[in-house]
Amino acid sequence: MSKKQEEYIPKWIAWESTQRCNLNCVHCRCSSDMSAAEGDFNTAEAFKMIDDICEVSKPVLVLSGGEPLLRKDIFEIAQYGTDKGLRMCMATNGTLVTDAVCEKMKATDIKMVALSLDGSTAEIHDDFRKSLGAYAGVIRAAATLKRNGIPFLINSSFTKRNQQDVAATFKVAKGLGATAWYMFMIVPTGRGEEIMNELVSAEDYEEILAWHYEQEKHEDDILMRPTCAPHYYRIVPQMAKAEGVEFKRRSLTFSTGGGKGCIAAQTICLIDCFGNLKPCSYFHSSVGNVKQIPFKDLWFNSKVFNDLRDFSKYKGKCGECEFINVCGGCRARADAVYGDYMAEEPFCNYIPPRTQKRLEKEAAENAPK
Repeated sequence: MSKKQEEYIPKWIAWESTQRCNLNCVHCRCSSDMSAAEGDFNTAEAFKMIDDICEVSKPVLVLSGGEPLLRKDIFEIAQYGTDKGLRMCMATNGTLVTDAVCEKMKATDIKMVALSLDGSTAEIHDDFRKSLGAYAGVIRAAATLKRNGIPFLINSSFTKRNQQDVAATFKVAKGLGATAWYMFMIVPTGRGEEIMNELVSAEDYEEILAWHYEQEKHEDDILMRPTCAPHYYRIVPQMAKAEGVEFKRRSLTFSTGGGKGCIAAQTICLIDCFGNLKPCSYFHSSVGNVKQIPFKDLWFNSKVFNDLRDFSKYKGKCGECEFINVCGGCRARADAVYGDYMAEEPFCNYIPPRTQKRLEKEAAENAPK
């Protein structure tokens, strides 16, 4: 492995074990429901995928979906990954978590469970998840996991319909005993494309991230991280500098970010239930199929992955920004909004000095003579 390859090693991989799900969430990246695709990985093929991943690294492997607990062999696969030295985790909506399920999680050494909570009340969460009882299910799951001694984190996704509930949702997550709280600013892929007009505005986005900074700065009981919100890594040094303080962020032991924003294709990726490899969970298109081309070849040699690792190719404000090395803008959001994964982050309202100079020059050149 070359030195350049060693710089980009997968640390976190999500495997979409199925697209079937018992909920019908408004923002679902793979448009899951009970009639969605189960995928075409049998158990042996899932084992082969894990073997191929291990040729490159021993990352966190998140058993995701859809709803992974709908897959009958999910714990066989979890056990195989654990035996191969991967840190196995699971992302679930929580409604199917029981004491019996927890026993299987412990037996297969699931390191962390991610639950989804998108509101501080049943009214808000169930509306987001389009399923009555979803809120009660995730609250019950948190209590069940806690009772069984299984650590869990909570993912919360926000759009205009629930953005006023950010602080209250965080308070509930903390009260449930979560190890960490990840605030997702959704990317419009899958069913999320249908709610493009519900995306949080750039101005509100900035305000929410500033709130997160202030909250995290004084938080000792729970880890916090905005997700799919890379310009937080621009906001943190800006606000800390303005206050004349040094802000050191804590992270989970298997953190993938390293203090950076968008890490698609740099330390993370997604493999969907058909074997298609994508730079992250929210990219529209894949770079190839791991059933047909070895994971190692796709990870190191695909054009899209290598483009995303080359900051000199970034366009617009992102390419001119002094924070490009720590932010990078959301590449999947740029792809979804502009159809160009190298375009500037569409929901960032920061104007870099280089951009300002360029705009002033263009204005002067176009001014009436």
